[in-house]
Amino acid sequence: MPLAGVPWPDIQAALGAQRPSCGQRDVGDIGVGPFGELQMQLSVCGLRPEHPTRDADSRPGTIGGVPDDGWGESGPEPMWVPAAPGSAPRSVLATARIARSARVSIPGLQNSRAYLQLRTKTTAPFRLPDERNEPNLDYRRGSLERQKVEEALTRMRSSLPLKSQIHYSGRAQEAPRSLDQVLPAEHGTVFTNYPLASRAQVADAIAAALAAKRDWENTPFVDRAAVFLRAAELVAGKYRYELVAATMLGQGKNVWQAEIDAAAELADFFRLHCNYAADILARQPTRGSDGIWTRTEYRPLEGFVYAVSPFNFTALGGSLVSAPALMGNVVLWKPSQYNIYASAIVYKILLEAGLPQDVIQFVPGDAVEVTDEVLAHRDFAGLNFIGSSDVFRSIYARIGQGIGNKTYREFPRVVGETSGKNFHLLHPSADIPSAVNHTIRGAFEYQGQKCSATSRVYVPQSRAAEFISGLKAGVEKITIGSPEKEFEAFMGPVIHKNSFDKIKSIIDAGNKDPSLKLLAGGTYDGSVGYYVNPTVYQAQSPDHKLFNQEIFGPVLALYVYKDEDWSSMLKSVDENGGGLALTGAVFATDRKAIREAEDTLRYSSGNFYINCKTTAALIGQQTFGGARASGTNDKAGSPDVLRRFTSPRTIKEEFSPLDRFTYPSNE
Repeated sequence: MPLAGVPWPDIQAALGAQRPSCGQRDVGDIGVGPFGELQMQLSVCGLRPEHPTRDADSRPGTIGGVPDDGWGESGPEPMWVPAAPGSAPRSVLATARIARSARVSIPGLQNSRAYLQLRTKTTAPFRLPDERNEPNLDYRRGSLERQKVEEALTRMRSSLPLKSQIHYSGRAQEAPRSLDQVLPAEHGTVFTNYPLASRAQVADAIAAALAAKRDWENTPFVDRAAVFLRAAELVAGKYRYELVAATMLGQGKNVWQAEIDAAAELADFFRLHCNYAADILARQPTRGSDGIWTRTEYRPLEGFVYAVSPFNFTALGGSLVSAPALMGNVVLWKPSQYNIYASAIVYKILLEAGLPQDVIQFVPGDAVEVTDEVLAHRDFAGLNFIGSSDVFRSIYARIGQGIGNKTYREFPRVVGETSGKNFHLLHPSADIPSAVNHTIRGAFEYQGQKCSATSRVYVPQSRAAEFISGLKAGVEKITIGSPEKEFEAFMGPVIHKNSFDKIKSIIDAGNKDPSLKLLAGGTYDGSVGYYVNPTVYQAQSPDHKLFNQEIFGPVLALYVYKDEDWSSMLKSVDENGGGLALTGAVFATDRKAIREAEDTLRYSSGNFYINCKTTAALIGQQTFGGARASGTNDKAGSPDVLRRFTSPRTIKEEFSPLDRFTYPSNE
């Protein structure tokens, strides 16, 4: 078998020429790794590691148990040179590669062009593009991107109402029923008419997905990754402004919030999921015995995955479907009925990027009816969900019933990211102006409709006047308006009438509550769009229901505590929050206070921020997920969530025959 132009017998002979006297063979069995690379088991008895100078683009790892220090200039991998007589042999896995990466020179091969990369884990014979985040565009007045998105908005506005479709069995399908979604900023205008799949159509979509399963799971990973890498480029380029415009109109986001969601974050998910998937596939056993090869196959689940995406982030639909699909699964995607049009663009992008038609079925419909069909199916294998805790809890309970009734072929994987009642806790040492700005952003950007939005804040008495004064002044400067028509507006409308009515009732009750003091807002206007002014209440007790009730709107509860009660306040913060534990932040410059907060609030949030708002996670930099009643904490933006949609198989192969069944102790 040739390697870098050198016949394999020559490599064997060269290694054999250096055969030490320890009696172990130099070259063991040959096999093919999960990416198609050549692998050998070498017993490098008589060799020792020595750190040489290496290429700038060499890769990190370990060789024969000797760790490398990292990338580039942080430290080269060792070369293997003759060791002192009598030294112990080292058995390592060798992967043959033709690459300018960390290389090992084997005595007897120095004059050839063959190099063997010795590593303790399997590596791929290709390298994905480096991990990176898509830059956010600014949309300043007069900028090219501002012009482009305004043009996209004009095109969409002229075509209202837009038509959304169901897509399964390889084509768009007509549905027996449909509903209208109005513009949140202008509820007298229909944004899109969207279909509701029938139960029979859901069943057909599941059947179509399962029929496509074998071909998709047998598609080489490099080809699956190429689809999503191309999709990322389409998001960042060709479809960027269409996605941003659809998110502004349909979800009521201003241009900044729409850009970081529907363009940057969506592209990040598609790109980084490929890197995470490759990382998982490369996780191979690093130890073995002579004549034995152990490897791990990361199979997809034996069935289909049900993805349920929310209204508030276009990117999250792309994340929920791409994670299982990259790992070889087929997916039934039910988007929120208030995010169907933007989600349909995402689906169109995936098809244009080369995704086979039936790998992902796009099936908007009544949540109860679609879920009923899914959970009754024997081949339901996994749930990837983002939404409210109550809905997730009900679905989880029904899955449990199905398990108890032996409905499913296997135990379904359940992944969920749900509600939050997220806090800012200020210590007396806090930088108050910074904490004010972080709190305004955390509580009121996108109208408080992020699952990570700040909804409760705790302020020390000695700094309360300064904080409240700054907060009130900042809130007064917040501009509110139509995202489409008023680009300078910091806030827009809430998503729909039900949300508006719920927040309205909470504000009406708060305005009449003698235990609350209205610091800002307390008003709303639903005459044209679903607009709620940023509202802040100061409570007399940290146990008021506003500190435990999820609102999902621009309403912030504030409590002032005595400075000497700092430690007990930590416990109160942990005990409140309605049983939710998604995000939280502490603001302090006193390191001892930061340490106490980090330790005491260890289980109060899945994402904990220090001197930073609760809405600060960036894909690929801060993984995201909550515990307690906020979800399963499988951490979006990491390999962890992709790993959940695999069913690993360990394969052990022995190359030498067994010549007896007895053990030494039997003799």
